Amino acid sequence: MPPITQPADIAPVLPGGPPAAAAPAPAAPTSPDQPVTFTAAELEYDQNRALVVARGNVEAWQGNRVLRAEEFTYDRNTGVATARGNVQLIEADGQVVFADSVVLENQFRDGVLEGLRALLAQNGRLAAAGARRTDGNFFDLSRVVYSSCDPCREDPLAPPVWQLRARTATLDQAGRQARYRDAVVEFGGVPMFWTPYLQHPAGSAPRQSGFLSPTFGITGYLGGFVETPYYWAIDESQELVLRPQIATRQVPNLGLEYRRRFNFGEVEAEGSIGYLNGDSNTERGAAGHIFSRGRFNIDDTWRTGFDFNWATSEDYLRIYRYGARRILNQTVFTEGFWGTDAYARIEGRAFQGLRATDDNSQIPYVLPNIYLDWRSQPDALGGTFTVDTWNFAVFRDQGTDTQRGAVRIGYSLPYTDGVGGLWTLRAQSDLAAYAFTDLSGAPNYSTAANNGSTGTANIRAAIDWRMPFVRSAGEYGHQVIEPRIQLVGGPLTGNQAGVPNEDSIDLEFTDANLFSLNRFSGRDRQEGGTRVDYALRGAWYFPNGGMLEGLAGASYRVQRDGGPFYEGSGLENRASDYVARARVMPTPWLEFLGRGRFDQENGATRFLDLSTSVSFETATTVTGGYLYTPAVPYLTPVRDRNEVAVGVSQRFGHWRFSAYGRYDIDINRPVAISASAAYEDECFLLEARVFKRFAEDPATNNLYPANTVLLFRIGLKTVGDVGFRAI
Repeated sequence: MPPITQPADIAPVLPGGPPAAAAPAPAAPTSPDQPVTFTAAELEYDQNRALVVARGNVEAWQGNRVLRAEEFTYDRNTGVATARGNVQLIEADGQVVFADSVVLENQFRDGVLEGLRALLAQNGRLAAAGARRTDGNFFDLSRVVYSSCDPCREDPLAPPVWQLRARTATLDQAGRQARYRDAVVEFGGVPMFWTPYLQHPAGSAPRQSGFLSPTFGITGYLGGFVETPYYWAIDESQELVLRPQIATRQVPNLGLEYRRRFNFGEVEAEGSIGYLNGDSNTERGAAGHIFSRGRFNIDDTWRTGFDFNWATSEDYLRIYRYGARRILNQTVFTEGFWGTDAYARIEGRAFQGLRATDDNSQIPYVLPNIYLDWRSQPDALGGTFTVDTWNFAVFRDQGTDTQRGAVRIGYSLPYTDGVGGLWTLRAQSDLAAYAFTDLSGAPNYSTAANNGSTGTANIRAAIDWRMPFVRSAGEYGHQVIEPRIQLVGGPLTGNQAGVPNEDSIDLEFTDANLFSLNRFSGRDRQEGGTRVDYALRGAWYFPNGGMLEGLAGASYRVQRDGGPFYEGSGLENRASDYVARARVMPTPWLEFLGRGRFDQENGATRFLDLSTSVSFETATTVTGGYLYTPAVPYLTPVRDRNEVAVGVSQRFGHWRFSAYGRYDIDINRPVAISASAAYEDECFLLEARVFKRFAEDPATNNLYPANTVLLFRIGLKTVGDVGFRAI
């Protein structure tokens, strides 16, 4: 019987079942029992041999797996399908396999492919001389080439930046993994690296255990070393990374990272176990660290958590690159949120100083630390009440022990008059009760009563007025001149030497707190008396987004005794220092910002912070800065800080460069320098970084260990990266 030819609008169903109209692949998962449906420009059916031949734009699908070809032959007796000419096999996840010819059986699940080419996720491209497909998921490949690099536009046949060549490979489509045996990594067509086995994700692979990319290096302390991380996917909710490090001059070091997620929270922990052999700068003995945190939701309002951080020394963290930290904290807390109206937190804190000069016996434990605040809705006048309480107990092995209960009540009422003036009435009341021992110890060093109890009360009220005068500058934008005056009144508070000071040691008078009711950051020190704060601000806003702005102001206290301000704070006299801010930004790509404080009598600089940034259209950014701060009694060492800093970054094409440096003018030496260079395109990353610190350990007058770091990183995107570190 001669073959039967059918037109293109007929969509047969094989191996049996009712006819079906041509349609895109359904979203349901593929089942081996589903029929094979196809369309074609021309169809021949030989009833004697049960052979179907389709030609011209053939598209066949089973479930959500699609096959396209120029010619398609299907034997209904054997279930074998053969496709030739521009064969495309499209998987449900979007991955596409191309071939010169394909022979498929077992409902498209098994087959042999010649001239295979695959387009994988994340721009991955794979080619093989031949392949065998089994179980619908596995491709066993021979003479394989893989890369995620785009072909060269000028010469598409030129070797890519990098590619993998392997004698054999397996592509696991279900597990989203590609595994190579006897593989060579080529750069620009030149073999550079050989490995007997290599595995990498092929698309959005599920989590699974396995080795991660290694890091190699050499340091003055460790010698040569290699770190080979291993990732363990314990289950769907937790994972562990083991980072064993083998060095030629030190015993092995083991780092660990653990993460677990719950329906109600998460836990993260990083730690290590090691040993320091000791030298002129470091101690000898067992060493280690742990950085951990946990957050847990109790209900929609409350959550609880912890932070636990501990290490044997800062030197250990620097040497093994676990993150240099001088002080570590341990915290356990519970907190509640009621929208934006109320907040509560109850916690306990402890601290660990890591440097040899730190006296941990004077570092406090805080248990408990209780803070609650509440903000009312606006009242009939538009004002808002706030109430908060901050209570704590501080203990030290040596030094002052303090227990405090404190309450603050505040009220703020804004008002706009008929001519545009902005008025604000503010009031604040503080009540605190203290019990203390050893007030002569750290951090108070007071000559007042050594042990005892006391209470403080203070009330502050202020009327704040500012008038923004605005005028149009036509096509050049608009201008604003805004004078501001605030009158603050309250009782005198004296020097408060008999009150413990735990939260108000740090004081920096700038334009940021010029109009604060209490210029101290905490509540253990209260500013008293009557004063006038005043400032003049001017600004010019340009249509292009740029602006010019300037502010200058000061404060004048009526009484001579207004608070416990230390010499040089800028507030120790009735007339305060002048504070100022200036911003020059003629265009969005050029900005200069300066903030300063200047002596009331002679204009001498008491504080200066200057910064500038320039961003060119050539993707170049230059930043610079200058910082001067006078010596303050609460920082060690007690000396001025006088530094300049400059940084530059440049991008062009796939390249980027950056450099940064800080220099201390007073001691005439650098503080830190760094530089980096990197090349990155769609498939390749090459990066180099160098960083050096010049800080000296006051105990030895030597530079801290691991003060210089040199990092190299080579990344093959979709495959992995390899790092090299030198210290």
